[in-house]
Amino acid sequence: MNTLKPAANCTTKQDIRTAIDALDEDLLRIFALRQTYVRRMAELKQNPDQAFDHDRIETMVAALKARAEEQGLEGDQVEAVWRTLIDWNVDYERRTIAARLAASPVKS
Repeated sequence: MNTLKPAANCTTKQDIRTAIDALDEDLLRIFALRQTYVRRMAELKQNPDQAFDHDRIETMVAALKARAEEQGLEGDQVEAVWRTLIDWNVDYERRTIAARLAASPVKS
């Protein structure tokens, strides 16, 4: 991760923009790494219906929201971001698994 000037030490809008841009780069790297695991999960699952696990999603979102609030973040913002991410991942897994199954030779 980038070394950042503490927010309290930022004295200009440019200081803040520079820090936010650096954090955005870190977030992109983290999301790219996270996506490697989503891709692998899609390889392991055998059926597109396995992409959606309601109980797992609700448990995960509730835990993330609670941890976010403990850190002073807006829980609703974290929930919105993660639900968007999860929705995309579920759709990605469904598409990937369905495409793999469609490309597999049919066994007689």
